[in-house]
Amino acid sequence: MEKLNYKDIRDKYIRFFKEHGHTEIPSASLVPEDDPSVLFVNAGMFPLVPYLMGTKHPQGTRLVNSQRCIRNGDIELIGDNYHCTSFEMLGNWSLNDYFKKEAINLTVEFFTKVLGLDIQNIYATVFEGDENIPQDDVSIEIWKEIFDSHGIDAKVGKGERIEPKGKEDNWWGLESGGPCGPDSEIFYKINDELVEIGNNVFMEYLLENGSYKPLGIHNVDFGGGLERITAMMQGVNNVYEIDIYKPILGKIQSLNTEHLLESERIVVDHIKASVLIIMDGVIPSKTQQGYVLRKLIRRAVRHGKKLNIENLFTRDIAKVVIEQFKEIYPQLEEKKEDILNIIEDEEKKFNQTIKKGLKILEKM
Repeated sequence: MEKLNYKDIRDKYIRFFKEHGHTEIPSASLVPEDDPSVLFVNAGMFPLVPYLMGTKHPQGTRLVNSQRCIRNGDIELIGDNYHCTSFEMLGNWSLNDYFKKEAINLTVEFFTKVLGLDIQNIYATVFEGDENIPQDDVSIEIWKEIFDSHGIDAKVGKGERIEPKGKEDNWWGLESGGPCGPDSEIFYKINDELVEIGNNVFMEYLLENGSYKPLGIHNVDFGGGLERITAMMQGVNNVYEIDIYKPILGKIQSLNTEHLLESERIVVDHIKASVLIIMDGVIPSKTQQGYVLRKLIRRAVRHGKKLNIENLFTRDIAKVVIEQFKEIYPQLEEKKEDILNIIEDEEKKFNQTIKKGLKILEKM
C-alpha cells in the first residue's frame, strides 16, 4: 500500500469523483451562513441541507469537496489518537441522481483502486430495520455482489463481513424531522481492529409529525474523515503522526521540557483549530464562536504551562500550522499577520489573568 501524503489523498479523492461526473464545490466557511442552529459547520453536508431537501443546486446533481469542519463537543477527548476539534471531511453527493448501487461501488473503487486498500480487509455495516423502516436489503445485496466478484464469501450477521445494525449506528436523521434514511458504513481491518473510513447516507425517507414516509427523491451523502484515512494510509495509529501534523507536534516538542503526550497533542489540535477559525473571520470574545475560540487558545496555553513552556509560544506554533496548511488554504498566507497577532494577544491576556489570580491567592 503506497504511503500517500495528506494532500495527495485529498487531491486524488476530488479528482476521482470529478472523473465520475461530480462538480467540485469549495469548502464553505467554518461559520454557518444565516443558520443560528450551530456555531460551526460540523460536517460536509451541513452547507448543502437546502439541496438535500429538494432545492436545485446551481452546480448540478453530483458534487464533491473536502469541507473544513469544527466539532467542539468532544473537547475533553482531544489528546487521544483520533479525535480532532478541526478536521477535513471528504464528501460527495448525489442529489436525486444515482443511488445505492453506484454510491457503494464508487466508494469501494476509490478505496481499493485509487488508494490501493485490500478488498480482503474491507467490512460493511447496514441498517437492520425496525418497526417503522425495513432492513436495507438493497445495500446488503450490493455488498454481497462486490465481495462475490472478488471471491469473498461474505456472510451477513453479527460480527460478519456484512453486519446489520440498528438506528444508533446505521441511520441518519434529525429528531426534529426532515430528510433521513439508512446508511452503510465502510470499515478497514488493521491489526485485527476495524477502523471506519467512510459512510454513505441514503436519504430516502421524510420524518414528519413523528411518522416516516417516502421522501419522493433519493439523495446520497458520503463522508470520510481525511485525517483518519491519512493515518491509516501512512501506517500510523494516530492523526498527530501524519505528514501534515507531524511538524507542528515537532515544534511543540522542541519548546517544552516536560514531555506529556496528551498535552502536546492538545496544543497541536487547539492552535490548528484556532488558526482556521480566525482565518474565517472570528476573533476571541465572550459569546458564540468567539467564546469557543477564546476557550481553545486559553486551553492550549494552559497545557503549554503543563509542558513547562515558559515564554510566549502560540505564535511560533501557529506559524508552523500556517506553513503546513497554506497550500490547501491560500487565505492563511494572506491573513498570516492578523492570525498570529490575534492568537498571541489572547495568550498575553490569559497570562495576565493568571498573574492576577495568583496575586489574589497569595493575599488570601
